[in-house]
Amino acid sequence: MTTRFTSARPGARPFAAALLTVLAMLLAPIARAGEALPAIGSPPAARSSAAAKTSVTPTRAATPAKARMAGLKPHGWWRRPWVLPTAGLVAFLTAMRIHEGTSHGPFGIDYRLTRQDKNGIFSRSNQLGLEYGTVAFEAAGALVLGNHKGLGHVFWQAADSSVFAGFAADALKYAFRRARPFQGKGPNAFFDGMSQSFPSGEVTLQASFVTPFILHYRHRYPWIWAAELLPIYDAYGRMRSQGHWQSDVLAGWILGSAFGYWASQRKIPLLVEILPRGVSVGFVKDF
Repeated sequence: MTTRFTSARPGARPFAAALLTVLAMLLAPIARAGEALPAIGSPPAARSSAAAKTSVTPTRAATPAKARMAGLKPHGWWRRPWVLPTAGLVAFLTAMRIHEGTSHGPFGIDYRLTRQDKNGIFSRSNQLGLEYGTVAFEAAGALVLGNHKGLGHVFWQAADSSVFAGFAADALKYAFRRARPFQGKGPNAFFDGMSQSFPSGEVTLQASFVTPFILHYRHRYPWIWAAELLPIYDAYGRMRSQGHWQSDVLAGWILGSAFGYWASQRKIPLLVEILPRGVSVGFVKDF
């Protein structure tokens, strides 16, 4: 259903390459540090050795209110786990331009954007470049770094997230069979033949890819939140291409983020358990 927007001039994907380059730059300091994987949901200041814990003298128990305040002081409210879905949702809704007319559809937020220039930064060629580039970047990071610890382990969790989120998105597409905006049937056209608009598979991919990195490194490297620009860019681009309604891209973002959270909670990625062990060793370790 997406072949209508795949035509573009050769070499029209520089913006997608730039986005992935920025992501690589964000991850570079983490790779150079070579640090072990931090515990999910705990800031660096809260992690101490067992010996240090045993040497602390017990003190008077703090009141619940004081305990909550003490928990917020070291790392701030912006590093709480619930901030990820909330901030991403607010950022995407803010990025949507004010549209003309009335929103429709079962969710009351769906409208069709005007088609963009084929050679603009939101062109279909840039969207496809980001999609294929993300898959290649993710696979390369997992295979090169391996699943030992740190960044390589998070790459494998991101691969887990992307693969299974993709399966879920495809299943939902065939279940709901929603017509796309360019088909001119309106946002209420569910169960329409072989249409596959709900949810957006490409936005699901971007959200499922960046979520494990943000969850693991948001305490020590707060700028990793900038990775959310990938699903935000892709969501707006898919709407500008009239390939998806707003509820499609929001559902894809939520689905991808949910699978990213699920994958980040696993100590051993499911793909590592399924695939031959040598696949997850990592070229860096072998050579």
